[in-house]
Amino acid sequence: MPFAKFQFKAGIDREGTSYTNAGGWFDGSLVRFRKGFVEKIGGWTKFISSTFVGTARNLFPWISLEGNKYLFVGTHKKAYVVEGNGINDITPIRKNTTNSVTFAATNGSATITATDSAHGAVIGDFVTFSSAVSLGGNITAAVLNQEYEIVSVPTANTYTFTATATANSSDTGNGGSATDAAYQLNVGLDNFVQSTGFGSGNWGQGAYGASTSISFTNQLRLWSSDNFGEDLILHPRGGAIFYWDESNGTATRAVNITSLSGANLAPTVGLQTIVSDIDRHVIVLGADPIVGGARSGSSDPMLIAFSDQETITEWEPQTTNTAGSVRLSAGSEIRGGLRARQEILIWTDTSMYSMQFVGPPLTFAVNLINEGTGMIGPNAAINAPNGVFWMGDDGFYSYTGSVQKLPCSVLSYVQEDLDLGQAFKVFAVLNKEYNEVWWFYPAESDGTEEISRYVIYNYLEGVWSIGQLVRTAWIDQNVFGKPLATANNYIFNQEDGDDADGSPMDGVFIESSDFDLQEGNSFTFVRRIIPDVKFYGTNVESGVPQINMLLKTRNAPSDSLTTRATTDISNNTDQVHVRARGRQAVLRLQSDDDAAVNNRTGYKWRLGYTRLDINPDGRR
Repeated sequence: MPFAKFQFKAGIDREGTSYTNAGGWFDGSLVRFRKGFVEKIGGWTKFISSTFVGTARNLFPWISLEGNKYLFVGTHKKAYVVEGNGINDITPIRKNTTNSVTFAATNGSATITATDSAHGAVIGDFVTFSSAVSLGGNITAAVLNQEYEIVSVPTANTYTFTATATANSSDTGNGGSATDAAYQLNVGLDNFVQSTGFGSGNWGQGAYGASTSISFTNQLRLWSSDNFGEDLILHPRGGAIFYWDESNGTATRAVNITSLSGANLAPTVGLQTIVSDIDRHVIVLGADPIVGGARSGSSDPMLIAFSDQETITEWEPQTTNTAGSVRLSAGSEIRGGLRARQEILIWTDTSMYSMQFVGPPLTFAVNLINEGTGMIGPNAAINAPNGVFWMGDDGFYSYTGSVQKLPCSVLSYVQEDLDLGQAFKVFAVLNKEYNEVWWFYPAESDGTEEISRYVIYNYLEGVWSIGQLVRTAWIDQNVFGKPLATANNYIFNQEDGDDADGSPMDGVFIESSDFDLQEGNSFTFVRRIIPDVKFYGTNVESGVPQINMLLKTRNAPSDSLTTRATTDISNNTDQVHVRARGRQAVLRLQSDDDAAVNNRTGYKWRLGYTRLDINPDGRR
């Protein structure tokens, strides 16, 4: 019998059974489809060696007038600016107290209790002490006068931290009467909380079983960020808006915009901040309204406030400026906004709006584009060359002047496994080099309540793929070159090299749906496989790159698959001899995770056609 050539349809299809997608792909991870064929995705390397504190959920790159390159990193505990190889803490100071802190130590313990009336701190906050004196023993002035993370908050006037030394019997002092404290911005949570009730606060805070109202400090910390010229605007969702002046250097911290010189009726809270690119207005979504000549201090989740043109300080609507506000009507809260071509798109939980600059006296026109196409999370939309793409509660959408729901061959797979309790963590990214939009999401099946999987849409070829990869923030090619992403307290260059930061990229695979062997009418015998795999990269010496090719068979769709052959494939493999019987078969390519390291690093692979030597056979 002649060899049968198999070319599987591009894209992964999980909408039906494996058998209904005969001739296509059914599962995969860390692979993409390009020009109709499947290949391994690019690797990643560390962007800088320094780590950050907390889980990063926002990255923003920009460049100064002098050509200095900066990267903002917003985590649930800190705010950073990266310059060169240094990562600099610019977390705003929430409160300064002077001559007010005293300490108490216990012999044999590193736990120190600090007393400061109405400190306002929560567990996980950071505080920096200065001007303290020794407690008399191991807890010296040098031990006390530094930054610490607060580990418990017993009362509104006390908290504890773990010192860098263990107290002894001589540590009986209180640190003197001149100790100052600088309290950084309250930290947020690393998980989303749906509503009030038990468990909605920081662990150990409040009475057991007591309900806790949702607030800035007991909710998932998400940041928005944008540049205002060469300076940075950073905004933790639900909190105040902050400003970092580039000219003051990376040793300075961001400050509240209400403290800037000339600030007039600037919003004190909001959900997200965007700078319009042409007319240069600062726009705050979910801002607090002006009531009785002052900001109310409470976010209106459907209110949009905007500053006067070319300023971040003037927010009072007057006939002589373009400051103002507008309130949306469709929905109950603004989920997020995105700068697009000559407009700003804004999503509520149920609808989508377009905000366009029209000039005085209205300044902006806000039009309802579509009702019923809300966004699943604040960061679930991305602007791409072929339009704007986002994830809603019921599927994926695109906008190119009108809203279209994207046909998705993996929709039920994603929706059935999406951890809805943590859906606010979903975020969209652009990978322009490969014409892809990615959505990262938390999967219930992984049980982590954290980002663990992704779904990719190739917007030029209209195909979908899926996989497992932990990334909590991502930006596409930028002033630093490669796409950047965060995981495990590091920033990585994505699509950089062939490996996982110098280690083998394990867990790479692609598996076909069931396909019939000779129409599936009789039992057949597969004797040989002629693979068509191209290896390329930095380690493609003859025989070195290696992956596994598996052939599985079954006799009926209801039967379990049985692996009949597992074969090593390298760049000099001409053919593979196998012994496999069945009516239906499945082909799988996967990384050889048990092979020697030099067989698993320094290469990518791309699959072409696969030919099988198939012969009629009995059921033996």
